[in-house]
Amino acid sequence: MADFTESNNVKTAIRNLAAPIADATAFNAIVQSVVVGNPFGCVGYMTGGVSHDPVERNKEMYTAKIVYQNTEAKVVGINSDRYNSLAGFNAGIAATLASTAITAAHGGQPSRDFEGELYTATLKCHDPNGELYYVTITRDRVTLSSYEDDAIRTKVETWADTETALA
Repeated sequence: MADFTESNNVKTAIRNLAAPIADATAFNAIVQSVVVGNPFGCVGYMTGGVSHDPVERNKEMYTAKIVYQNTEAKVVGINSDRYNSLAGFNAGIAATLASTAITAAHGGQPSRDFEGELYTATLKCHDPNGELYYVTITRDRVTLSSYEDDAIRTKVETWADTETALA
């Protein structure tokens, strides 16, 4: 039986944020600025006959939290929904808050639990050196993964240092 042998050293680096990103709109603005602005100097590439942008949204998820309280401010229900886009997130929250049937079923008045909301986006980046790596942004951290060249980490750190919300 053949053994597996190490072929490279893939690294992961994490930056924990001092405070969570304020809300989904601010979060999405940060993600969109990376996709459009390409602060890491990534380059487009072809694979399997398909052209890829230098930075692509690989995966994203927004989790909404709605808390229902009775007249004594006691929590009588919680609603948590996941969406794969900011537009879906916003539409879902509006629909849930407007639903008299859901409100009646919980037996309390709904309000958003902003602190309980979660957001995550994974960006797939193609470095000029040929490496594909991932930058995952959540409300409370930024993770750089699947990279080998330390110059990539330096680029991501330099960008993160310029984003106030990523301190």
